[in-house]
Amino acid sequence: MAEGDLETFCLGVANTLMLERMSSPPGDLVPPGDVDEPSTDSEFGSQIPAGYTYFGQLIDHDITFDPASDLQRRNDSNRLPNFRTPRLDLDCVYGRGPADQPYLYDTEDPAMPAGDSPIRFLIGRSADANLRDLPRNGQRRALIGDMRNDENAVVCQLQLAFLLAHNTLVQRALDNGEAEPFLAAQQTLRWLYQWIVWHDFLGRVVDTQIHDAALTQTTAPGGRVVWERGLKDLFDWKYQPFMPVEFSVAAYRFGHSMVRNSYQTNNPHRGFQVFAPIFDNTPGASGDDLRGFRPLVKTNAIQWDWFLQMTTSAGPFPQHARRIDTRLANALAFLHEGAPGSPMNVLASRNLLRGIQFELPSGPDVARKLGLTPVALGEGEPAALWYYVLKEAADPSGAAGQRLGPVGSFIVAAVFSGLLHGDPRSWLNVAPAWTPDQDPLLQPGTDNVDDPQWGLPALIRLAGLPVDDGDVTAQS
Repeated sequence: MAEGDLETFCLGVANTLMLERMSSPPGDLVPPGDVDEPSTDSEFGSQIPAGYTYFGQLIDHDITFDPASDLQRRNDSNRLPNFRTPRLDLDCVYGRGPADQPYLYDTEDPAMPAGDSPIRFLIGRSADANLRDLPRNGQRRALIGDMRNDENAVVCQLQLAFLLAHNTLVQRALDNGEAEPFLAAQQTLRWLYQWIVWHDFLGRVVDTQIHDAALTQTTAPGGRVVWERGLKDLFDWKYQPFMPVEFSVAAYRFGHSMVRNSYQTNNPHRGFQVFAPIFDNTPGASGDDLRGFRPLVKTNAIQWDWFLQMTTSAGPFPQHARRIDTRLANALAFLHEGAPGSPMNVLASRNLLRGIQFELPSGPDVARKLGLTPVALGEGEPAALWYYVLKEAADPSGAAGQRLGPVGSFIVAAVFSGLLHGDPRSWLNVAPAWTPDQDPLLQPGTDNVDDPQWGLPALIRLAGLPVDDGDVTAQS
């Protein structure tokens, strides 16, 4: 198939199968600013709080980055450059460190003698209500370890949460008399992040039995704690972990189906039942959407008990992510990254095209390789691995859109368990008996007041970001 025909095919599949048509004439897509979705709904909504959609995006930015990628040319999957370490080490936050990227850090504390100041992150201030924001240069671009973590207002504020959480931990390390407060804070934050990724995020999106089998904590003779990896036959390496293209180009892109067209952001400044489009490039749009790469505005300040299950969440909150299925929000057909009608404008067609260019195996073939019976595909449905993972997740006899099905779960769980097990600095390898409750820089009962298991809400508490509408008012 010629390149132009291939692009046309992918775009046609995307437009006919994946993008949700809501109150629109036949054959037309609803512009992303035209639909205000309810916070929860039985047809589209999952049981996963909406904040995890964007946490999953930040995780992706932490472990994969290919700036040389170009969908207009064929890539060699054996030589795919990954400019991120294949580890859950927050290099999207810490960058290359204070010695190599000093402009990310604050090394001057007026309360301490010169040269003795601990290393903290720089925190910016938005002119709109003096909001805490990412540090920005004169062109308003964020000075952070990965530019992609400023691409929308939600992931921007998750990035901010990590910066603020690190600063909090530095102060606690100083109070505890740690000799290297930066390194102590960094280790605690990395391990807490790894804990949240494995126990909270993946525990929600991966099949429960497969998740439990992927990493198992056992006690060896003498009381030694050992973590055993149960899916080594699916993902292994000779020297160090790598990033499989079946994961990065297909299976882990399930998060695209969780994105909603719009969200309620906060009560004091935007209001209850007032929805902000995730991004709105339609003609005549006001620009009051959740696009990033610009200073934070008060209407987009996230009230986190509307995005995560916290003690103050009530009524229709937290808002939920969309179900994991083959239907994507209309907003993802209006990316404006190419000529009108280009497959570059429609996220689904880009994903399909990229999978074909990397010559990925089909979804049914992967299922059979795993010893599974493939789910049935309808007439005209593609067998592409990315699409198949979504189709499988939507199967009403299985996950019904609430989490990944078997193929998606096996790939995602195998890779993440491998990344943790293969990282010599992960808590599994440095301190396998570690839990957040035992960490000297964390405060059980306070940091994890919303979740005794130390989920994502603990990061928000540690950062001191606004949780309820009173916090939003007080902090702006």
